[in-house]
Amino acid sequence: MALPRITPAGYRRITLFALVALAFIVVTGAAVRLTGSGLGCTDWPTCEQGRLAPSEITDAPAMIEFANRLITGLVSVAVVLAVTGAARRVPRRRDLVVLAAGLVAGVVAQIVLGGLVVLFDLSPRLVMGHFLLSMVILWNATVLHHRAGRPEGRPAPEVTPTVITFGRLAFAAAALVVFTGTVVTAAGPHAGDSQAARLQLFVPDVARVHGAAVVILLALTVALLVALRREAAPAPAQRSARVLLGVLLAQAAVGYTQYFTGVPALLVGIHVIGAVSVWIAVVRCNLALAEPGSASPGGLTASGAPADPADARALAAT
Repeated sequence: MALPRITPAGYRRITLFALVALAFIVVTGAAVRLTGSGLGCTDWPTCEQGRLAPSEITDAPAMIEFANRLITGLVSVAVVLAVTGAARRVPRRRDLVVLAAGLVAGVVAQIVLGGLVVLFDLSPRLVMGHFLLSMVILWNATVLHHRAGRPEGRPAPEVTPTVITFGRLAFAAAALVVFTGTVVTAAGPHAGDSQAARLQLFVPDVARVHGAAVVILLALTVALLVALRREAAPAPAQRSARVLLGVLLAQAAVGYTQYFTGVPALLVGIHVIGAVSVWIAVVRCNLALAEPGSASPGGLTASGAPADPADARALAAT
């Protein structure tokens, strides 16, 4: 039996599910590390030698790590839905198929890298790569969700090249913030296991580098917001910059608080959520800068019909 056709609005909901699932597993992965459960499952892809699940349900670290692996299954379902939905969407769009396929490639690579993390006893460099790859996948998922709600083709932005440059610089600064944050994590506590190796770096020094990167990102975000206001940029672009600034300020407050209170696990977990939020916000901000001011956020008109004439014609033909 053939799979049902999917409307543009329906497919956008699928991409939102994929984005939320991919963000959620970043947070649960951090919970594994913060509870010292990184090696709760001593083998991969099984949890123990010859056993898929932990042998003792009272073994908390093993159960936490095993639960995170089960969540990977949920993420895999979300990604499969995204790529299948792209193929069944009416009309089918090559850009959405390519982006959805990127999610599949990213998750497969992440599963393999996660296995290497376990097999190499939580090597800090591999753990860093695990998180950074998650950020790349989140970028892919955010772009896919955005593009699924827009007509095909590249829109003509209604902001000046100067504003576009500020947005790109903010994105680059956010990438630097994420990278330096992983270095701080790899050198600090909360390795995921008491026996795990750490980067031989002085934590206060790398934390200062990370903090300087945050200040650069904050300055660029403020400059971007000022430039948008000066040229009376479209409301969606200004709104996305304000969201980025708000999330960034909250994240900075959590970061400084956790540093000066001895890096408690709960605040570190909140900081991970903040990192995911800042990353998604800066990606969405750059996407908003490339949109015309009249772009519909859901790819639909006020009556609920597809905003893209090609989508409307394709749906009418089915």
